[in-house]
Amino acid sequence: MIELKSAGEIAAMREAGKVVAGVQAAVRERAGIGVTLKQLDEVARTVIEEAGAGASFLGYHPSFGATPYPGVICTSVNGVMLHGLPTAYKLRDGDLISVDCGAYIDGWHADGTVSFTVGHAREEDLKLIKVAEETLAAGIEAALPGGRMGDIGHAMSTVGRGAGYGMQNDFGGHGIGRAMHESPFVPNEARRGRGLRLRPGLVIAIEPSLMAGGGDDYYLADDGWSLCSGDGSRSVHVEHTVAITSDGPVVLTVP
Repeated sequence: MIELKSAGEIAAMREAGKVVAGVQAAVRERAGIGVTLKQLDEVARTVIEEAGAGASFLGYHPSFGATPYPGVICTSVNGVMLHGLPTAYKLRDGDLISVDCGAYIDGWHADGTVSFTVGHAREEDLKLIKVAEETLAAGIEAALPGGRMGDIGHAMSTVGRGAGYGMQNDFGGHGIGRAMHESPFVPNEARRGRGLRLRPGLVIAIEPSLMAGGGDDYYLADDGWSLCSGDGSRSVHVEHTVAITSDGPVVLTVP
């Protein structure tokens, strides 16, 4: 069942989106050479708690997860594309990291991901991040009332694949609201003009992931959570929670 949100409910999700943006800013400021992923998770926990919010990820246990999720953020480094665990791994000079966070206030969720480099950045990593952000922006711009879900995936794949990067379509975006994951599924790649009709009140998380090697294969790591590029190439993930309104798409996961 797909639930359309009222203006008041979207406003409530906007508050959760501010918390997500606050977590991303705090984690990015704290990240540095020698800092552990677990320390970044602790920073995120503090921001969420001080905001009076809850952590959407903590304890989450989908069918593909080996265990209930142990952290409040996903920290995916280098070849890890999605769902990287916040472990004792110490960040190194030149690492590429994606930080995915979900938070809720008064039962309303928001979900977002930011990617950045640590220390001295590789030019190819900066390009990968830039294209991923452009891919996400194209998807958001296509989230227009009266359009189709396929328009979003088509816009994103045109940018991502056009730059020569790989894209997987098993783990994409999703509806969001009173639950972190709701219907419908939001594909990273799709045919224009196909799929669900986009209506005002639909709120979705749009979240493309790109693999630098150009392939689409990935695998589940031994930790039972981390999804890694099949060829070991660096990967990136970006995401916003977006409300479709009569005036067009509105991004909720910003300060």
